[in-house]
Amino acid sequence: ALKLRAGDKHCLAARSKCYLKLGDTENSLKDAEASLRNDKTFSKGLYQKAETLYTMGDFEFALVFYHRGHRLRPELPKFRLGIEKSQEAIVNCIGSPSSVKLENKEDLCFISRQAENKKANQKLQIKLTKDQKWTRKQEPVRNPKTERQLLGELYADKAYLEKLLKDEDLMESSTKEGIKVADLVLSGISYLDTRSEFWQQQKPIYARVRERKLRQQRWIRDKKRKPAEVGRYIVKSMEDIDMLLAGDSPEESCKKAERVLKTIRGWSDDEVPNKNELIANLHSCIGNAQLEMGQMEAALRSHKMDLELARQNNLPDAVSRALDNIGRVYARIGKFQQAIDTWEEKIPMAKSSLEKTWLFHEIGRCYLELNKAEAAQNYGEKSLQSADEEGDVEWQLHATVLVAQAQVKLKDYWSAVMNFEKALEKAKLIHNEAAQKAIIIALDDVSKSFIEELNERREETTVYSLKDCDLSSESIKDDNLEKDREKSEQSTENHEDEKQKEDAKTHREEHGGNKEGGNEEEKESEGEKGRRGGEQE
Repeated sequence: ALKLRAGDKHCLAARSKCYLKLGDTENSLKDAEASLRNDKTFSKGLYQKAETLYTMGDFEFALVFYHRGHRLRPELPKFRLGIEKSQEAIVNCIGSPSSVKLENKEDLCFISRQAENKKANQKLQIKLTKDQKWTRKQEPVRNPKTERQLLGELYADKAYLEKLLKDEDLMESSTKEGIKVADLVLSGISYLDTRSEFWQQQKPIYARVRERKLRQQRWIRDKKRKPAEVGRYIVKSMEDIDMLLAGDSPEESCKKAERVLKTIRGWSDDEVPNKNELIANLHSCIGNAQLEMGQMEAALRSHKMDLELARQNNLPDAVSRALDNIGRVYARIGKFQQAIDTWEEKIPMAKSSLEKTWLFHEIGRCYLELNKAEAAQNYGEKSLQSADEEGDVEWQLHATVLVAQAQVKLKDYWSAVMNFEKALEKAKLIHNEAAQKAIIIALDDVSKSFIEELNERREETTVYSLKDCDLSSESIKDDNLEKDREKSEQSTENHEDEKQKEDAKTHREEHGGNKEGGNEEEKESEGEKGRRGGEQE
């Protein structure tokens, strides 16, 4: 970019920042000053120059440029922070301004520490001896304890690099890119030395010791709090925890509760008389925050800890609260039977009708999830009864919907339709549009199921009617056949009688019998006919 537009102040300030990140303070300072060459009020250039001077340990000149930037752009917080850290570093180096007396001398001048820093950067130089061995120039040995305090975790890295210097073969080798290992090791040590000197200037050891003593004094002072201060702290902390959780910040609420828990555990029972109750309450708060964050196992552990502490210290309200929360966790993770067992243990502890309404509703909901519709309907009716006692329309709505859903499972569609209609009226009463839409959809589904059931019953009735008709027609056909058979037999008998009469008449004519004999035979024939008729009957 600088090739395309030489001297662009924005590019120069950006490159200065990159040089500073690399630890190249000399080039960083050059670019920062170049960005200010044509515009002395360029805020980015002022800030970059101040940051570079501060990193070089030139805190006084850094403070000057932080002030210039703050005067030009007071709305930028970075200049104000720069002023504060520069002032702190100066006080740490030379003490409070009130303790320093300046004398006005003719040869007095302000000399930047930039030259001194350049010399410090050149302290570690590599020289090759006659026998081709890498050595370091002798320097005053710093107290290891002081160096460890300044470098902190980096002290182990410096010790490792100094150990590598003793490996002559390694120092004479090079990397694949052709860079000598000795150069890399010495540049690392040089960087750590430079930083330790900077940190020594920024916050000397005596300043660190003083700060540590002040922290200890504050800790002792805080430990000996007055009862009123303790009470205010606890009340304020619990309010903050609840507000963070209600404000969709469960993670911050959890962290706050953990900090307060750690603080209260460090106090004595004399300072906090209800210490165990507070600890149990904080475990409950942590569990609720973990539940909102989706950390189910952690939430379950926290609420069980709350329950254990409540039982140990005989706190019935805390036991009820813990059982309530444990049941909610079980329900969220799908362990509905454990949730039912936990909530049923809580039922005798419920104090108000509203609490019973919620409890019965949740138990019924779990039974519904387990496809135990009868138990769900039973608890739904209990919930509705408690809601009626309390006069809470919203919970009346929830309980009525639960009963209707259980009746759908039981295929009692007519009752389900009636209860859904009641629930719809209550939803309209409290202007709950979401509930109204859901109930209308449920009513539509139940109505369809009800119609299908009626159609199935009608088809079954039709089939049974057809079967009865078939049986009736077969019975009529059998009766007709029987009548035809009887008529046929009767006709045959009549034909036989006629034949007998003809035979008797022919016999009389042949033998010329008298009229009486004929009459007797005729009578006899009629008597025989009557006998056969009786047998036939």
